[in-house]
Amino acid sequence: MKQQVHYVETADHVQLAWAEAGRGPPLVKAATWLTHLQYDSESPVWAHWVRFLGGHYRYIRYDERGCGMSDWKAGDLTLPRWVEDLEAVVDAAGIDRPFALLGISQGAATAIRYAVRHPRRVSHLVLYGGYAVGGLRSDDPERAAMFRAVMEVVGLGWGSDNPAFRRLFAERFVPEGTAEQLAWFNDLCRQTTSPANAVALLQARGNVDISDELEQVRVPTLVLHANRDQIAPLAQGRLLASRIPGARFVQLDSSNHVLLEHEPAWREFQDEVLAFTGVAWPEARLDPARGPVLTVREREVLALLCAGRSNAQIGWELGVAEKTVRNHLSGLYRKLGVRSRAEAIVQVVGRREPD
Repeated sequence: MKQQVHYVETADHVQLAWAEAGRGPPLVKAATWLTHLQYDSESPVWAHWVRFLGGHYRYIRYDERGCGMSDWKAGDLTLPRWVEDLEAVVDAAGIDRPFALLGISQGAATAIRYAVRHPRRVSHLVLYGGYAVGGLRSDDPERAAMFRAVMEVVGLGWGSDNPAFRRLFAERFVPEGTAEQLAWFNDLCRQTTSPANAVALLQARGNVDISDELEQVRVPTLVLHANRDQIAPLAQGRLLASRIPGARFVQLDSSNHVLLEHEPAWREFQDEVLAFTGVAWPEARLDPARGPVLTVREREVLALLCAGRSNAQIGWELGVAEKTVRNHLSGLYRKLGVRSRAEAIVQVVGRREPD
């Protein structure tokens, strides 16, 4: 997925790196832990998120202050600055209509506070793995003790050459990850921020408490949460959904805080987000009883095909050769039982479920 990287300077003179990719209705992701604009699209942990969101939206994301390609010497690393940073990125992106806002993990608190401040700018609020109350402020003694223990481990070993410290951290985010995914996540820990920033950012996350602001949300909200999440307990997702007026709650079957591409929960997440924001899968959730099952790449190609893209444009947006696009289309036509792109579009549109 090709992207354009830009910089914007905040009011307190911090340089934030932000990127945009894809076309379609705008969707902004509030910054979250451990991202790097340069590496995410190639990673075995985040690449499918970038492909999905960039394949259906004008996808805008940024590295939070203190991390990734943004300034590491960023001073204040607390929630009020996170919200101001989101405001700066949205303004820099020049979004000219209400947009979908995605908050993952601690990014949910940022997204919620932004939506409360700017209800007319947010068309849809999507929260995944979020929490209203951080670990240090939790009334659950076990959760609070675990958070303090993780902070201590991070403080002792983040910059160490011994990967065991960061691996402990990584395994809480993606406990079902492969060896490759865990190794990549482990390596990203050290590449994306300094030991001092890691501790400060963790402490800021632990001190989050926006529970009194939830009832002020006035935009349509979708809350998704993995039922065995080790970072943000399921109870926190339920709290968000119960206190935000009219919020829809979806419980996903996973233990991963960052959903991985192979798990059914990832497909369910995509279905729910597309349906909530009014962007349909082009094959309308085909299953064996109703039609062929398509691969993730085939769905991406088909979505762009139905959007009127040429083979060259599809290749550019997916970052593959035009010959590769033709090969994907040949496979698609065989599965759909059609002979041309026009027939494919007609068949797909005909299968879409009514609104």
